[in-house]
This record gives sequence, C-alpha cells and structure tokens, in this order.
Amino acid sequence: MFQKTRLRLLWAYLGIFASILSVFAIAVRIVFVQTMTNQVVDKLTTLGQTVAASSGFKNGRIQVADNLSVQDLDVRRQSLQWIDIQGNTILIQGNRTLSLPSVIRESIQIQPSKPSLITVNIPIVDTYNRSLVGYLRVSQSLDELHETFRKLDIGLAGGAAIALILVGMGGIFLSRQAMQPIEKSFDRLQQFTADASHELRSPLMAIKASSQVALRYPEGMRPSDAEEFKSIVRSAERMSRLTEDLLLLSRMDKKLKVTWESINLTELLQHLVKQFQAQALEKDLTLISQSNIDLMIKGNSEQILRLFTNLVENAIHYTPSGGKITVSVNSISQWIDVVIQDTGVGIAPEQIEKIFDRFWRADTSRSQWTGGSGLGLAIAQSIAESHGGKIKVTSQLEGGSCFTVRLLAL
Repeated sequence: MFQKTRLRLLWAYLGIFASILSVFAIAVRIVFVQTMTNQVVDKLTTLGQTVAASSGFKNGRIQVADNLSVQDLDVRRQSLQWIDIQGNTILIQGNRTLSLPSVIRESIQIQPSKPSLITVNIPIVDTYNRSLVGYLRVSQSLDELHETFRKLDIGLAGGAAIALILVGMGGIFLSRQAMQPIEKSFDRLQQFTADASHELRSPLMAIKASSQVALRYPEGMRPSDAEEFKSIVRSAERMSRLTEDLLLLSRMDKKLKVTWESINLTELLQHLVKQFQAQALEKDLTLISQSNIDLMIKGNSEQILRLFTNLVENAIHYTPSGGKITVSVNSISQWIDVVIQDTGVGIAPEQIEKIFDRFWRADTSRSQWTGGSGLGLAIAQSIAESHGGKIKVTSQLEGGSCFTVRLLAL
C-alpha cells in the first residue's frame, strides 16, 4: 500500500537534487567558459598589440617589416591579418583567417561556423598624426577550446549521473526510514479495525436476530415500539455491512492469499443484472446488459462479484427515477473493459479524484444516500488493483457517470 508513497518520496528527493545539481552545473559551465574565453582574448590581445606596435605607415599604406618574426604565433591554430582603413587585406600570416566582412565593427568577433574562430581586432595608429590607418586581426581556432568544453560537459554529466545514483540509493533508505513509523502505525490501526470488526459481528447478529424475533410477535407491542424495532434492525444491518466491508478491506490491505479461478465474466455480469432487476424496477430504472460474447478472466469470483455489485448498486442509488443504467463488456487486445454507465446525478470534476477514498462522500450530489458506508468504491478499486486492473471514471453533474473497469483477459 505504501509502495507508491515511497516512490513519490524518492522521486521528490531525486527531483529536488537534480534541479539543484543542474543549476550548479550550468553555473560552473558558464563561469568556466567565460574564464577560458577571456584568457584566449587576453592572450590574443597581447600578441596583437606587440605586432601592431612594429607595423608602420608609409605613402598612405600600412608597412609590415620584411623580417617580421612572431615567435608566439602558432600557425596551425592562429593567424595575423593586416587590413587597411578601406578593408583591403595587406598581409596574412598563419592558416586561420576570418570569413566575416572586412569592415571592423567590434573589437572581438566570433565565427561559429567551421572553421570556428575567435578574433581580436587591434587598431593600427599612425604615430605621427595619431590617425587610424588600419587594423590587425589576430585569430585563433576554437576547436581546442570546444574540445575542452566537451570534456567538461562529459565530466559534469558523468558526475551528475553518479551523484543521482548515489542520491537515489540514499533516497530509498531515507524514504523507508521516513515511512516506517507511518507503516507501523497503520498496521496497528489495521489490526485494531480487523479485530474490532470481527468482535462486532456476533453482538450485531444477536441484536438483529432479537429484533426480528420481536417483530414476528407484535401482540402486546405498541405501534411505536414496532417502529423502534424496525429501526434497530435497519441500523444493525448497516452496521453489519460496515463491519464486513472493513474486514474485507483489512484482508486486502494485508494481501492475504485467496483462491483464484477461471471466471466467465460475461455470465457473471448477466446474473448480476438479473439480480438487480427488481431493485431497478422499484425505482423505475432501466437496467440492461450488453454482453453476448463469453469473456474469461482469472481471479477470485467472490471478490469480482463484490466489485461489480458495488458499482451497479452505486449506479442504482444515484440514478433518479426514469433513468437508465447500461452494463457493457468490450475486449481490447489483452484487456477486458467493463463499462457501467448511468444517467444519474453525476460527480463534480473537482470531486472525481476523491471518490475512491475511504469514507469519503461529496457534500452535495452524492450525499443523498444515507445507507452507504462510504467504502463501496474503495473496495471496488482495491479488488480491481489486486487483480492487476484499474478503474477509470468520467462524469459530470446532472449528466451521469461512467465507470470503466479494466481487467486482464484470460
């Protein structure tokens, strides 16, 4: 029962940790990329300023010394490009040149497409009249930098994966520790409910039997006393059903082994519809079964009968006179869908998620019936889940409800 709760706690641990880890990893990557890029820019700026200082200007043109030797230039990854004020290339050294327009607009340019380059543009100034005569482009390949970033990403992703695995293992332990007191408390409550329900069965049967005997001999009994005894019988019947429901739920919560067999689901539903025909006619309801093909399932026949009895009984109680209830069966691949549709009062959208909670009843539409215990749908859901199936419901107020029970076919 608590497996889903433990899983939700575990996913919550992992989700929170993964979010924190993602923010941390992104922040580390941004800082690392910015730092490495700035280092490259500083290196290229220093190289460019050194070379630009040795460049001259003569007869309106940039002059580059014939014996210029740049020891720090890595011709495989870097290049120097002299450009005059009109955007014409004067000289190129190295193998890496920028394919962006020659008109210089920014001091730093990045070419993302292959070849991936970063360029620092150093202005060349005529030392005599202090006028701008051109630019020196210092470029460097980003392949090595991108490879470093790729290794960083792999390291961060691998570290995050290992951290999540370790957190998951710790989360399993923590979720078990957190749920242990709750599970023990629930087990004690469950045992008390089962014991109390079992002990109540005998006195309730005695009260019911004694009241029924008294009603068989009304001589000397006042009319008001007879009504009181009838009320006692009705109350005893409700209490007996409540104790039986609580006992059934406690057994299912403990997952006690029951005998499974092959069940002709079509035949079971047809008999069930016949059984409730008199009750439906009493309320002027149309109750029909639409299932002609024999469909088989594996399960406990007593529990399966109880499952659909609760749903049909529920539909009868919440469908007003003149309404219609349809029980149909459909085979879908390996599944069998049993659909119980009524034209009853319906369920508000915000209440649909709560209808399978134990002892829950809506305050409005579904509070008309005072004879129920609020356990019928909870029992139906428990039986369906214990048989590897599930129940889905769609409904709208004053528009009826549709309960779909999906079970594994045999």
